[in-house]
Amino acid sequence: MTGLTHLDDDGRARMVDVGDKATTKRAATATATFTTRPDVIALVQADGLPKADVIATARIAGIAGAKRTSELIPLCHQLALSSVSLDFAFTEDSIVITATAKTTGQTGVEMEALTAASIAGLTLHDMVKAVDPASVLGDIRLLEKSGGKRGNWTPEAVEPIEAPVARTVRPRTAAVIVASTAGAAGTREDLTGPRISAWLSEHDYAVDAVTVVSDADVHLAITAALDAAPAVLITTGGTGLSPSDRTPEATQPHLDRELPGIAEAIRTLGSTKTPTAALSRGLAGVSGGTVVVNLPGSTGGVKDGLAVLDGLLDHLVAQIAGGGSHE
Repeated sequence: MTGLTHLDDDGRARMVDVGDKATTKRAATATATFTTRPDVIALVQADGLPKADVIATARIAGIAGAKRTSELIPLCHQLALSSVSLDFAFTEDSIVITATAKTTGQTGVEMEALTAASIAGLTLHDMVKAVDPASVLGDIRLLEKSGGKRGNWTPEAVEPIEAPVARTVRPRTAAVIVASTAGAAGTREDLTGPRISAWLSEHDYAVDAVTVVSDADVHLAITAALDAAPAVLITTGGTGLSPSDRTPEATQPHLDRELPGIAEAIRTLGSTKTPTAALSRGLAGVSGGTVVVNLPGSTGGVKDGLAVLDGLLDHLVAQIAGGGSHE
């Protein structure tokens, strides 16, 4: 992970779309340390405080806090937790809280575990403040997590955040991908791919290939095309709302930076001719030095998209390569 996922391209807060993530078993364990005086620790262990059942109350509070994490932390998703457990270990002057949360879902439970540990610690403070208002809750941190795309994680596995490194792209080269299940099956002639290829050739780009794939295989085609490091990759098709349309979902994970203005310009131009152009979910952006643009699957949508790129593409490619005017 090389960027802050809760910020969009304009730096605004957003809730991350996890709809396309795999549903897996996920777990996370967090800890917090509540520090107080030794005599207070003895009172807690002996249930000798005015507010009795200190640990039991803190445990229940931690579980309740985990269940309400999405209400407390605004960009967290609501999760169906399958389990929340809290353990309390005593030292001479502290109580070490360990919270574990589990779920089966599309996003992790780190925040639920951290919230459980934090709320349990705050409850401990509330229970002992009459005898030690100077008690301290600290060292709140994630110990481990499992599940999801990245599997198991521990603090030892943390790697420094590095800026995306651009591929060494091949200048003046391009690739074209047509996402069309009927076209891949040979039951419908593809007219969009050749049109894009001809346009690129007219603009002095050598086209590696026009690849026609089914909607289900577009993610494989995009990955293979980017591995070849062309200067430009243009896709067509699969940007609509039918269940099989997956091109934006296959494109987005590869993008280092999105170029929303290009995608919006294509939709805006198309909308002057047909209202349904506004339904296109096509993306545009940069992937390791390659300009990537999703165009709609219709010949009209391709025409509009190429019209937007005309006069813009060379300037964009030059800027990404480190040249070109910024005016």
